[in-house]
Amino acid sequence: MQVILLERVAKLGQMGEVVKVKEGFARNYLLPQGKALRASEANIKAFEERKAELAVRNDESRAEAQKLAEKLDGQTFVIIRSASDAGALYGSVTPRDAAEAANAEGFAVERRQVVLTAPIKDLGLHEVRVHLHPEVDATIRLNVARSAEEAELQASGKSIQDLAAEEDAAADFEIAELFEDIGSAGRDEDEAN
Repeated sequence: MQVILLERVAKLGQMGEVVKVKEGFARNYLLPQGKALRASEANIKAFEERKAELAVRNDESRAEAQKLAEKLDGQTFVIIRSASDAGALYGSVTPRDAAEAANAEGFAVERRQVVLTAPIKDLGLHEVRVHLHPEVDATIRLNVARSAEEAELQASGKSIQDLAAEEDAAADFEIAELFEDIGSAGRDEDEAN
């Protein structure tokens, strides 16, 4: 099926282009979302008449998205989840969770705008892309932690695994000192006899 694109669609084309797509993609996504029209003579003529209006509307929405992207880009949002001692989450962080965290901080982000390349299934800092407009993206950071204190530690650059390793090393050192003290006490006793 051939359609006329009413806005830029990633991996498909720019506004005004006539492209060939599969029937289902056009019927289920492009046409209901208002991203395209069927490429008939009447629709092509109607598009040419509305082209300037569509271009102005696209420029306005891109400018709004750009303003939001400037504020949003680089922001860090804390998401509290339960996890194992090894740092594996019980469940995962979804685009909805990221959108809710951004909305709680006063940013207008929809779930469908959050792009996760892979599910977030462990504690730590994760970079996430937010697709605000076909031509505008922003990158946010999600700080997934078990508590607010843990989130602050992660934000300062320490991971939960580093903290656990430091605690283990400190415990090993204390045990070694204890055995060293016991050994020296035994040598002192032997020398006294």
